[in-house]
Amino acid sequence: MKHGIHLYPVQLLAGLLACGCALAQDNTTDLRGSVSAEWTGFWEDAKFSHQHDSYLSLAGEPELIHARNRGDDLFTFKPFYRVDQHDNKRTHGDIRELSWIHAARDWELTTGVSKVFWGVTEAVHLVDIINQTDFVENTDGEDKLGQPMVNLALIRDWGVVDLFVLPYFRERTFRGKEGRPRFGIPVDNNNVRYENSNEEKHVDFAVRWSHTLGDWDVGIAHFTGTSREPRFVFLPKNINPVTLLPKATTQLYEQIHQTSIDVQATIGSWLWKLEAFTRSGQGERFTAAAGGFEYTFVGVRDTAIDVGVISEYLHDGRDDEFDTSTVKLKEPFSASIFEEDVVFGLRFTFNDAQSTELLASTIIDIEGDGVNYNIEASRRLGDSWKLSMEVRGVFFVDEGTTLSSFEDDDRVRLELTRYF
Repeated sequence: MKHGIHLYPVQLLAGLLACGCALAQDNTTDLRGSVSAEWTGFWEDAKFSHQHDSYLSLAGEPELIHARNRGDDLFTFKPFYRVDQHDNKRTHGDIRELSWIHAARDWELTTGVSKVFWGVTEAVHLVDIINQTDFVENTDGEDKLGQPMVNLALIRDWGVVDLFVLPYFRERTFRGKEGRPRFGIPVDNNNVRYENSNEEKHVDFAVRWSHTLGDWDVGIAHFTGTSREPRFVFLPKNINPVTLLPKATTQLYEQIHQTSIDVQATIGSWLWKLEAFTRSGQGERFTAAAGGFEYTFVGVRDTAIDVGVISEYLHDGRDDEFDTSTVKLKEPFSASIFEEDVVFGLRFTFNDAQSTELLASTIIDIEGDGVNYNIEASRRLGDSWKLSMEVRGVFFVDEGTTLSSFEDDDRVRLELTRYF
């Protein structure tokens, strides 16, 4: 994988730019976006050499939206670029969106680079498989790379059927040696392996049915193609000849078949949530599931503040442990963090003019392999500014687990964003 601006097939971009020129003959155009400054600080000494105690970065994400035919045709262009003080892998650019959307009475067609989100649970988004995770942006999996696609949505009384053709694959981004936090064994981004000989040019397919049935929102999907979630392989050339331990690991992208379901029920002040999938193609078939609830207390103590109580259970059929002292060369392994875990959280919505929000949550491994904590807060400053904060870390971590790479990476991240 080449870091920096990610390039798509020339034919795709040429076609989209031609669409943009045609659309530009109309007169409904909107330019918006944001620029942000981010600082991340760590209060423990780095576990690995080359890492630092603090990081500064700047990012920009403009968005051009052009509409015609009373909004039936929409052209969107959203590039992104970040410059990081220390980590050259985090200094990167991407085209988040470059698409043309045509809407008719009972169907909608999206062509180009776009983003699609599936999922309902708080802690993880198991079924969200269309877009690749931009892992250098944040470890929470919320940031996604743009995905080249053709998406036809058929809108019917009995639900919406989305058909996807995904002609180009995006490799997951990982931080470099100076990046923090990162896995204990660096990921070699220049030695990516694919199961299919077409590599990133393999054409993937997906289909999803979604519908609202009273209080229930249901989605059932199937994906076939290159897994967005790689497994990893230790190769002989990456073994330190002195210690016989791996110096780096290589990504392996395999062909998978995944069937999933996501359900959310809104019943009074309760939100009941479930995501689950079964997947074949990465060793033995396995399942993963996340489910739970969020109950909201509205207007606590006669104030404008709403408090949501969150509880979820996470299950992953893969093991979250690996031992680098007994490395098996060329044998793929996963870097799953969640095997059997419970989630507890509180969400505070202040309902004030500044849209102040706070979320505090913890993920506890019920087998005693560690605790992951997270605090997120945000507040608008005037009409155009927003201040965000994240505090994240782990403790009581068992050696030999994926989380052990991050045991010295408790951190605070502050971001100031200017919207225009």
